[in-house]
Amino acid sequence: MRWSAAALLVIALVGCSGGGDVPVPSPQTPAQTGFPAEGKQTLDPARAKTLQDVLAKTVAFPDSPSGSRGITAAVVTDHWTWSGAAGADIRGTPLRADTSMAVASITKTFVAAEVMLLASQGKLNLDLPLAHYVQHKLTANGATVRQHLSMTAGVPDFSQYDISQLDQAVAAAPSRHWTLAEPLNYYAPTIQEPDGTFSYSSPSYALLGLLIEKVAGQPLATVLRRDLAIPAGLRRAAFQDAEKPQPPVANDDNEVCGAPDGYVPCRAVASSVAAFGGLAADAPTVARWGYELYGGRLLPAELVRQMTAGDGEYGLGTMRFTRLFGLGDAYGHGGDMPDHTSLLVVVPEQKISIAVILADGGRHIDRTMSDLTKALEPLLS
Repeated sequence: MRWSAAALLVIALVGCSGGGDVPVPSPQTPAQTGFPAEGKQTLDPARAKTLQDVLAKTVAFPDSPSGSRGITAAVVTDHWTWSGAAGADIRGTPLRADTSMAVASITKTFVAAEVMLLASQGKLNLDLPLAHYVQHKLTANGATVRQHLSMTAGVPDFSQYDISQLDQAVAAAPSRHWTLAEPLNYYAPTIQEPDGTFSYSSPSYALLGLLIEKVAGQPLATVLRRDLAIPAGLRRAAFQDAEKPQPPVANDDNEVCGAPDGYVPCRAVASSVAAFGGLAADAPTVARWGYELYGGRLLPAELVRQMTAGDGEYGLGTMRFTRLFGLGDAYGHGGDMPDHTSLLVVVPEQKISIAVILADGGRHIDRTMSDLTKALEPLLS
């Protein structure tokens, strides 16, 4: 089924429901930190064959729930790195390991990390109401910055009615720039009291994007580039629509976007989800980001501990996995767009970060990740 452009506002993963079964995380011990520098050697092709075989298996059955027409993947460890690709995008262009695609709600890990960094610099207080910084109808219930980060702020996700209204607006002008606040003008659900109940919320992250701009005094993309992407060496991360993805870029086929305009899938969609799903990147970039962030190489260890801690399925901008993938407790995030499904998994015990991006939306990417981690296990000994 082809999804509408504005539907991205709900499924720009959302990570917990909808299209693909990006795995539901569970409680566990906070992440260890302090990874050494990533390995400089590239995994020998003979040893990497089992990893490439997983990619080939994925594209061999493109119509199965866990298959895809195309896949890219990357692994970063403290000893070596690897990346690979198989198949093609929706228009038949062969994928490369460095092909950029939309990675949707993996964006939330950047927004959360920036909020934590600003808090550590004394520029905001996580335990003050978000309304102290951002006055909006969705901050009127007094939920704190930390509650918005943990999606316990009582702000439900976008409704189906919201999606239909946004769909019309996006289709009317697919090349238009949206501000961070504009998608929230279409928000219909009633906000609740912040009672600590987890409820996946992209609107909370739209508000956190506004917080970053207010506190930092600069556009969101400028701040994320300066504070996170440059220090982490992420040259091929694109915070849309302030930045365009660097070629090669996977083709998209969203019916309301019209002719390609250099964004994924088009400027109106990319900018309307900027704070919670606008990132475009390739698999090696996503894997490096996970290694730098959850490996404690970018933020102080205590901030990483807070992001990965908690009693529920979500920390602060972080999905919390148990030993679901066989290598140990893990952290990261998933993303889902109509033509792309993505998953970042970092296993502190193994000092390894893994990224997978599929050139299809709504796929069971956790199965692909499980196959990949199974193939990785003997390579880590």
